[in-house]
Amino acid sequence: MKRTYIKDLSQNVGQEVVIKGWVDVRRDQGKMVFMDMRDMTGRVQGVVLPNHTEAIEAVKEVRTEWVLAVTGLVNKRPERNVKAGVLNGDIEMEITGIEVLNMSETIPFDISGDTKEINEEVRLKYRYVDLRSDRMQKNIRNRHKVIKHIRDFLDSESFIEVETPILTKSTPEGSRDYVVPARLYPGKFYALPQSPQQYKQLLMTAGVEKYFQIARCMRDEDTRGDRQPEFTQLDLEMSFVERDDVMELNEKLLIDLVTKLYPEKKIQTIPFPRLSYAEAMEKYGNDKPDLREDKTDPNLLAFCWVIDFPFFEKTDTGAWTFTHNPFSRPKPEHVEWLMGKENIGDILTTQYDVALNGFEIGGGSIRNHDPKALEKVFEVMGHSLENIEKNFGHMMSAFSLGTPPHGGIAWGLDRLVMLLQNEPNIREVIPFAKTGEGKDPMMDSPSEISDEQLLELNIKTLKK
Repeated sequence: MKRTYIKDLSQNVGQEVVIKGWVDVRRDQGKMVFMDMRDMTGRVQGVVLPNHTEAIEAVKEVRTEWVLAVTGLVNKRPERNVKAGVLNGDIEMEITGIEVLNMSETIPFDISGDTKEINEEVRLKYRYVDLRSDRMQKNIRNRHKVIKHIRDFLDSESFIEVETPILTKSTPEGSRDYVVPARLYPGKFYALPQSPQQYKQLLMTAGVEKYFQIARCMRDEDTRGDRQPEFTQLDLEMSFVERDDVMELNEKLLIDLVTKLYPEKKIQTIPFPRLSYAEAMEKYGNDKPDLREDKTDPNLLAFCWVIDFPFFEKTDTGAWTFTHNPFSRPKPEHVEWLMGKENIGDILTTQYDVALNGFEIGGGSIRNHDPKALEKVFEVMGHSLENIEKNFGHMMSAFSLGTPPHGGIAWGLDRLVMLLQNEPNIREVIPFAKTGEGKDPMMDSPSEISDEQLLELNIKTLKK
């Protein structure tokens, strides 16, 4: 008999069906046993009556979290037992047959609640159990809906999704890279992408014009509770645009997403307010202000844009570095300063960040598509011409071969979903998250590798 999903049982009243899933609750009432079943679509109450002798004998051995195939009749509940507003609150299954697909030992913690009270490292060690809880199932499914909505929206706007390489080149453009030894090229390494930044700009050179990707990014940063070594972002780039074009498209997408997927939530101000970096710092003391009028309202969303960022800032050593990324275009009125390497600290960029309830959820800019101007950026940062050619020669070459004006943005999808789901940190919305210290207690990683692997990769390690 074909499997019926639990959410569809109400369409099969009076019929015999087979459902498959986990034992959610088992209650022995003497002559009869109540056994609630759960699958990815919902729950249903089942009852094993004494006249179904094979089923009553089988259910005596069954325990919670066992995986079963259950045969039974879908019956209407007596009126007095109907649970209004609950999935399958008006029906129950009269169980006539039980097939054990797999047994379960006692699970390491109770998943009937939201699991937040459980030690996080324990939850992450047994993440496959933690993910069975209602809250985590909801988070995963809503994360999927958010990503699907983004894909559908951008497809309707003539964007195409392009996958960019995971194995790429290490370049000095931001955080530390995770590096991968190239076995076939001893002494050489790939780098895992901190973002698809360079590739998406090269796609503009290639004539793609409207690109997006749900991209995996890896950054070897110092551990922080609100960061992950690997994360997911919406990466987006457009040709023949100015700043307002990119901002307006993203604002339209965010409004559409919230309105359709989270109708219970209210966006405080439309269009989103715009603040300069200087205004935000002066008034709020940071560049991701929380503008909510009522910070106790879990359904209030206060988006805002922060614009006109400084292009450069001083490092601890007194050298110049970029504030966001080196590929941004200065504001038009500051291009001459860049080309003359004058008034460096006063140059403003076309960078724009979108903030939500005190968190930065996205950042982007109009890009520098002039190779001479890009070269000046790296010169300001102290790179030699030789070093610029070594690390960014491919970008210079591309920009000299008919690259259109372009700009884009990247959203931190994990952070956005965290806020929409009212979760306290991004680990609650990442299916297989790492701890705040960057470890995976489930897979026990990072881990050592064998001497044989090291030898094959031409690597020696220094033991501490």
